[in-house]
Amino acid sequence: MRKAISLLSATAMTLTATSAFAEQCTNEVWNKVMSRDKLVVGVKADYKPWGFRDESGNLVGMEIDMAQSVADAMGVELETVAVQSSNRMQFLEQGKIDLMIATMSDRPDRREIVGIVGPNYYTSGTNILAPKALKFADWEQLRDRPVCGKQGAFYNKIVEERYGAKVVAFGGNAEAKQALRDKKCIAFVYDDSSIVADLSSGNWEAFEMPLKTEDDNPWALAVPKAEQNCVFGNFMSGMQYNWHRDGTLIELEKKWGIQPTAYLQSQKERFADWIK
Repeated sequence: MRKAISLLSATAMTLTATSAFAEQCTNEVWNKVMSRDKLVVGVKADYKPWGFRDESGNLVGMEIDMAQSVADAMGVELETVAVQSSNRMQFLEQGKIDLMIATMSDRPDRREIVGIVGPNYYTSGTNILAPKALKFADWEQLRDRPVCGKQGAFYNKIVEERYGAKVVAFGGNAEAKQALRDKKCIAFVYDDSSIVADLSSGNWEAFEMPLKTEDDNPWALAVPKAEQNCVFGNFMSGMQYNWHRDGTLIELEKKWGIQPTAYLQSQKERFADWIK
């Protein structure tokens, strides 16, 4: 049923395209995927629990499950390829992958390179990693206290100006987090998705991410730029609508032990089926 709904959504959106624009669509990648009966998706291999290798070396995680959902809806086999932040867009441009679902933030400069289609499937923002024993419940508790951060991260300025924290910046995340363990600061301020990854690793059992995330930054999947407003782009837009509407992404959060996000709940309500 989900496959049928997804295909119908994509078809409906495709049919609404203007004939002039439709003539520009070769649908090369879509046709290649369907003809070879396989979808190649670029995913992360080092960002647990969104994409990582299990004990057998297999790529698993929330975004790998999303990729499988796409392949199932298309009725093809799935092949996953490990990508990094530094090469994920290039892999898509070069045709090494057909689709990219790899914890990528949606930014204007990236929209000029790859085909980003909405609605965004996830979001991340600013939060802290802190000892459970300190029982933080409000950002104001950071005022006039030392907070570890990474040099150059925009989160540092936010907590300094907004909450009066005294940020102690380090050259890398490893140094900053070690300083937190050594009690040189009361918390580590950074991207909440990275913090969730740390908490999921099992190496931070005495720590938590206690505050409400601020300054959300949406995540985007991408198709090749030429496919953005063609069949593949419309299909992936429909997939994301369906994931929000039927609660698929909320269920995947639960499956992978990710702290529930207000964003997914709000999107589920936003795209709820109004025909009951």
